[in-house]
Amino acid sequence: MNTNKLQIEIEKIQHTRKARRMERILERKKGVSDVSVSTSGVIVMKWDADQTNQSSIIESIEKLGLNIVNVENYNDHVDKKEDSHNTHSGLRVLGENTELYFAVFSGVCWVTGFVLSFFSSIDESIATTLFIIGAAFGGVFTFITAGQDLLRGKFEIDFLMLFAAIGAAVLGKWGESALLLFLFSLGHALEHYAMRRARKSISALSDLAPPVALVKRNGELTQVHIEQLELGDIIVVKPNTKIAADGVVTNGTSPVNQAAITGESVPVDKRPSTNWQSQNEVKKLLSEHRVFAGTMNGSGVLEIKVLKRAKDSTLSRLITLVKEAETQKSPTQHLTDRFEKYYVPSVLVTVMLLMLAFLVINETFEQSFYRAMSVLIAASPCALAISTPSAVLAGIARSARQGVLIKGGRPLEDLGGIGAIAFDKTGTLTEGRPTLTHAIPFGAITKAHLLKIAVAVEALSDHPLAAAIVEAGQQELGGIDIPEAQNLKALTARGIQANWEGSLIHIGNRRLFEELTGKKVPQEIDLKMAELETGGHTAMIVHQDEEYMGIISVMDIARPEVVATLATLKKMGLKRMVMLTGDNQKVADAIAKDIGITDPMGSLLPEDKVNAIEQLKQQEGSVAMVGDGVNDAPAMAKSTVGIAMGAAGSDVALETADIALMADKLDNLPFAIGLSRKAKQIIKQNLVISLGMVALLVPLTIMGTIAIGPAVVGHEGSTLIVVMNALRLLRYEL
Repeated sequence: MNTNKLQIEIEKIQHTRKARRMERILERKKGVSDVSVSTSGVIVMKWDADQTNQSSIIESIEKLGLNIVNVENYNDHVDKKEDSHNTHSGLRVLGENTELYFAVFSGVCWVTGFVLSFFSSIDESIATTLFIIGAAFGGVFTFITAGQDLLRGKFEIDFLMLFAAIGAAVLGKWGESALLLFLFSLGHALEHYAMRRARKSISALSDLAPPVALVKRNGELTQVHIEQLELGDIIVVKPNTKIAADGVVTNGTSPVNQAAITGESVPVDKRPSTNWQSQNEVKKLLSEHRVFAGTMNGSGVLEIKVLKRAKDSTLSRLITLVKEAETQKSPTQHLTDRFEKYYVPSVLVTVMLLMLAFLVINETFEQSFYRAMSVLIAASPCALAISTPSAVLAGIARSARQGVLIKGGRPLEDLGGIGAIAFDKTGTLTEGRPTLTHAIPFGAITKAHLLKIAVAVEALSDHPLAAAIVEAGQQELGGIDIPEAQNLKALTARGIQANWEGSLIHIGNRRLFEELTGKKVPQEIDLKMAELETGGHTAMIVHQDEEYMGIISVMDIARPEVVATLATLKKMGLKRMVMLTGDNQKVADAIAKDIGITDPMGSLLPEDKVNAIEQLKQQEGSVAMVGDGVNDAPAMAKSTVGIAMGAAGSDVALETADIALMADKLDNLPFAIGLSRKAKQIIKQNLVISLGMVALLVPLTIMGTIAIGPAVVGHEGSTLIVVMNALRLLRYEL
């Protein structure tokens, strides 16, 4: 099967019911295997290239009366087009809020007619005329949508509402007909208006990148559109302006506000990379050297080498993934979809039976018909249909604003229910690079002399530990000139040797010096090394000619935010926080004790990490795995929710994780878990409200206790309540 994937954006924002309708229609097309449609007008679909093609799919969507504004093929083909078709486009005489204005005018007519009907001195026909006008304005959009449904052989809620309104009018109850259409159209309009608030957080991402950039070419500055930027171009970013491309700083220093991409609240100081000419990948750069499109430069001028084209920037990928995330349904949404599949037909059967009630009970056809219409309105699952997707959309929008990408409803719901959380150690809980932690002189030797020896010899080595010793040693020595060493020689599994200042230097482990001297290392040094090693440090002895100089140690230190983050998670009720590492168990225990990990698991191979996740799932039910999205991919895939950090610099992390923390920090992890819990709570509340209203209204309408008017108020009121309840997620703070 030759499977392709499309993401299609449509201009008209669709209601949840319309989105589902589109899903069902498109899924029936030959060659289409999977369709997801979001309420924001994003369609993601998979299709078999052997059975259909992109043009045929686009034609099918256009036949639904939709205006396609962008088509993105995930096989790297992007096609943008405009089309004249658009649902209700001919009625947009007052802009995107035309339906709201029509609904308001409909309501004015209904209220006026209702008031006039109490005055016996005023001709009844005036009130009736106002009701008819109100019904016309309130029902115009419903009529168009219902008509389109009928042409496709569908009887959706819009048709049912219109049918109920016409039925009431035929019975001479124009007031109730107008009220139904007024409240139904008002509910739709306010619902759309409220949902647009959630989408603004997402659509605002598209406006982050500046349209043009200043490029340095032939010694002159030229303004070009960002789409024309080429890899390797040098762009100049002036103070307090937006950065136009992902890249590496080549010149200048300045604080950069990265909140829009990574969620970091404090600007990050940027400085040039010493080897920027050879740098070609953003993900390999340290945070202080790399910049992202859409971030805001501070007070300095920066020159940046472009490492990603506009269409491949972190911002562009983030926008694409957020839009796709909107289409991914949560477990609750799948459940409600299945429920509605059987619920709606049962409602229709019930309504048909109630219309025939006059045959078996002592009442007129008009009375049976009227009650059936009331039940139809009361039982319509409008609130149920919107309850979950509105919360998912708001949750994804809020998380994106915080620098957390949640890829759909499933991880949004699942994260809040985890019983344990597992962390990779290297690069997740720790910095991911060694740091010089101790320089301990022995005897009469000074610390400065010990560091000079270590820096001079390690400067010849290309080992990662050597680089850490040289960098930190030079900083502590104040950048003084140090005589160079010569004749470096690596001693396998032992250490290194070199000549320095006319003497022979050795740096290595106990084994090296036991072989050199034929004796055990001095007890003082041995005990100090053992103490450091127990604490997770890698300790090395420095030896000059026949004399022990002292000990230097390096360690992959914990990230500065780790202790506070783990403490917050503990306060949130997460009792098991597991660390998975290939380091020996003693090192794992020492690090865990310092940072607050409850379950350190050391000496693990990659396959052992997968097994550890499986065991945790058996014990706790659901487990999240936090890693970098590359080396930890198997364990993350096995977990309930895979969380990648530092995703702003890694395409792989963005693709593999269920949730991506854009910044290379753990700060936002408690926020993501708290947001998920709040979203689950709101979804449950919405289900109770929507189903509870149906359970209340249906018996009352069947018994004739309430009429169409109160049923409409309850029906539309519950729909608005669940939407507004969901929008509370937009203001969520931990």
